[in-house]
Amino acid sequence: MTSISSKAAIAQKLGETSPNPSLKGSGNNGELREKFTQFVGEAFFGQMMKAMRSTVGKPAYFHGGRAEEVFQGQLDQTMAEQFTKQSASKFSEPLFEHQFPQYAQAKPVSGLNELTQLRRQ
Repeated sequence: MTSISSKAAIAQKLGETSPNPSLKGSGNNGELREKFTQFVGEAFFGQMMKAMRSTVGKPAYFHGGRAEEVFQGQLDQTMAEQFTKQSASKFSEPLFEHQFPQYAQAKPVSGLNELTQLRRQ
């Protein structure tokens, strides 16, 4: 878990002057959420790819040596970035809301209020 001082440092890097910014006063909420999702997703998918590669041995034939290992690492990094863009927000959103509750916004609840917009006039 991140300490309060590192949360304040992140907020100050994003342009907030106060270590405890108000919920509504944050103009950089989207940027913080995006960077957090990118970090969490790439770390998760990168470690997943690394673990998957460690379970498979080198082939007896057609192994490219050190060059293949280097480019395989770059391929894994690119794949982790693409996976992050596609699906990291599904598991990073709850982490973001837990880690940065002052930036978490209340999600609109669907219910009868939305049905009133469908009335005929």
